Amino acid sequence: QEHTSKIAMPIGGIGTGTISLSGRGELIDWEIMGRPAKGVNPSIEGGNAPFFALYTKIKDQSPVSRALMGPMDEAQYEGSLGSPAPNHGLPRFSECSFDAAYPFGQVSLSDKDLPVDVRLKAFNPLIPADPDASGIPVAILKYEVSSKVDDTVDISICGSMHNFIGVNGSQVNRTWSGEWHPTGSDHNVNKYRSSEQVNGIFMTSEGVPQTSEAWGSILLATTAKEGISYQTGTGPMGWGSHKLRFWDDFSRDGMLDPMEYKSQEYMPRSALAVSSTLPPGETKEMVFLITWHFPNRPAWGSWESEDNVQILNNYYTTQYNDAWDVAEKIIPELNELEARTLSFVNAFCASDYPPEVKEAALFNISTLRTQTCFRTDDGNFYGWEGCHNSRGCCPGSCTHVWNYEQATAFLFGDLAKKMRYVEFAHATDPKGLMSFRVLLPLEKAQQWSSAAADGQMGCVMKIYRDWQLSGDDQFLHTLWPGVKRALEFCWIEGGWDANKDGVMEGIQHNTMDVEYYGPNPQMEFWYLGALKAAGKMAAYLDDMDFASTCERLFEQGSKWTDENLFNGEYYIHKIELPDTGSGAEGLITGGHIKNKQDPEYQLGEGCLVDQLVGQFMAHVCGLGYLADPENIQTTLSSILKYNYRESLQDHFNCMRSFALGEESALLMASFPNGRPEIPFPYFSEVMTGFEYAAAIGMLYENQTDEGLLCIRNIRDRYDGKKRSPFNEAECGSHYARAMASWGAILALSGFHYAAVDQTLSFDSTPGSYFWSNGHAFGTISIERSKGRVDMNIELIEGQIILGKIIINEFGDLVPQEPAKIVGGGSAGFIIEQNI
Repeated sequence: QEHTSKIAMPIGGIGTGTISLSGRGELIDWEIMGRPAKGVNPSIEGGNAPFFALYTKIKDQSPVSRALMGPMDEAQYEGSLGSPAPNHGLPRFSECSFDAAYPFGQVSLSDKDLPVDVRLKAFNPLIPADPDASGIPVAILKYEVSSKVDDTVDISICGSMHNFIGVNGSQVNRTWSGEWHPTGSDHNVNKYRSSEQVNGIFMTSEGVPQTSEAWGSILLATTAKEGISYQTGTGPMGWGSHKLRFWDDFSRDGMLDPMEYKSQEYMPRSALAVSSTLPPGETKEMVFLITWHFPNRPAWGSWESEDNVQILNNYYTTQYNDAWDVAEKIIPELNELEARTLSFVNAFCASDYPPEVKEAALFNISTLRTQTCFRTDDGNFYGWEGCHNSRGCCPGSCTHVWNYEQATAFLFGDLAKKMRYVEFAHATDPKGLMSFRVLLPLEKAQQWSSAAADGQMGCVMKIYRDWQLSGDDQFLHTLWPGVKRALEFCWIEGGWDANKDGVMEGIQHNTMDVEYYGPNPQMEFWYLGALKAAGKMAAYLDDMDFASTCERLFEQGSKWTDENLFNGEYYIHKIELPDTGSGAEGLITGGHIKNKQDPEYQLGEGCLVDQLVGQFMAHVCGLGYLADPENIQTTLSSILKYNYRESLQDHFNCMRSFALGEESALLMASFPNGRPEIPFPYFSEVMTGFEYAAAIGMLYENQTDEGLLCIRNIRDRYDGKKRSPFNEAECGSHYARAMASWGAILALSGFHYAAVDQTLSFDSTPGSYFWSNGHAFGTISIERSKGRVDMNIELIEGQIILGKIIINEFGDLVPQEPAKIVGGGSAGFIIEQNI
């Protein structure tokens, strides 16, 4: 209970927006209208934000009612009408706790004065390799009521919420008069509807313009067939009397007296109750759903003024006609969707990965469902970097940020491939410059017209990864011309590697939002990885001249990097001015450098936390080492030695604080050999995505205790008491880079699958491991005896073909015929050790 105050678990589908479940059972942060809306808990003055309540009655005793929430955090409330604490006046349960295995969240509520305990089980389907089933606009709320007395208890659960269509938390289409009151919301309409599948209150608007991002429909529904009562309006009363009338009505008998919507009632309230009886010692479950349907989404960068908004259409609204249609279609499939989600989560949680790794990987998947990510009606998948309170943060599926994350590719491979299509088929211009932010609509994809060295090289590695995982040769053939141009862009006059020696000496814009001058490990390892990946793709496509060029540059660059950037402990940045003035067009974005002869904002001889992120990605891709393995291992040890802080109590930070006080973390950079006067701007910060890059690098190098320590420290900071476990922030909430955490699953299992040649690689450590390749998922169990490994592969969903199995550092097996395993199937293999 002490660690529930900051919990906000997003419930919603990929590209649909979310409602968040708080650690105390509240529904908060209603972010369902095409933009972030942190803190939006829609209500009107004297009213209540959306909530659920419980009625109980034992014969001959007075009824008792409670809001289905745990105790309020008193620090939130000072007593004013403008209190940030929603529903502050409602009686609540005295005790609560929160359990989660994303996407499942459970709130357990108890109170000594009530004859029942309640557990709220909330989720939205999440099934790897099925983005449509994982992209449903619904919050499923199962209230499990358990008797703790020897008498029959009359029970009722009621959901109450205002029709807030038109209210999305932005400054657009609203005025402030003590409350949100957007134009047209006084024409919102509530209607009770009933069908064989669904009973609920359907909320629409006749006043909000249909071109508005906040126009659409909402449904508050139940799967119950009987015991239903409802209200679709409130009436004109003020001064809290409508809230009083509702509570008196519900608390009297658990049934709602009819109260209908009245024309032009502002944000009319709806309420839906289900009543039943609970025999002694038994448990009953009452299921509610909240569905939504908001077709319009402002194109990023266009929503600062109403006069400049360009509207995109959400993919999920092409699958459903409105919020009612969502419920009609999914309720018949609800049990199957839940079972498939449970199959994934149970397999994952039962695996033998350390708990901090499982939590970091699983909980950060939630970012895919927040307003950080969306899909347009053509099915393409995009991402902000993160979310500010009422708008996205940093647009364009920013390549250098999205380079780090691994969850999309390994859970939803088709979505990752769509990102590659956008990058290489739309965002890369004829000379090979890839706009590292893709503007929308898609015909504007190249208008950013600036390239990021790390972003562009990372995309070359990512297409190799996604091709290997999928085995989709047509995907590679189609995008190869763009891939080739993107790498050749390094070699243009004034470019990153203009002299074509395998070393990036040019001006390199990067994820630190500045340009680095001269060779540095962060960019160089991305470049080496891109050269190695491109060489392999070129050879596969029989483009042997290009493959030979890539191989030659890789060998030269790798050798030069070890000889010139490794200082015996880690890799450094050699600050060098370009030979050709300011470099090629499109290489400078920020323009922050004021002194071109002694440039500011450089790394210099600092020890950078993610200097080996390109090597991390190379391991993920199965590309092997990009430099001397001993130097790689020494560097990771040095990052821990110089950048790790047991406590930040005495740490000076001139920028943003994502960790502080007695918390432990890896700093972005340290300067054991002297610091530049003005280093790159984020040097004193702590950011989880960068920490994961270092920690997972350690795991790949068998520095397991060290890597786990760094991951454990991150999750200790996001503990529900200080920060939400489902929101690792960087530049905004739900930051995409933090999904790098999935890489720990790959590092600890040694998992690599190449569908191209049907090869599966895995470590020989005994145990049970979850695996996924973005197109299928299952478990692998390993038993090991002297000179032999027994492996059993179970496939939960999808299909995989195995032509070769490699047990790392042990041996390999080539079946006489490729083994094809489909969902629900399994196969066993025995691998004898090679002598």
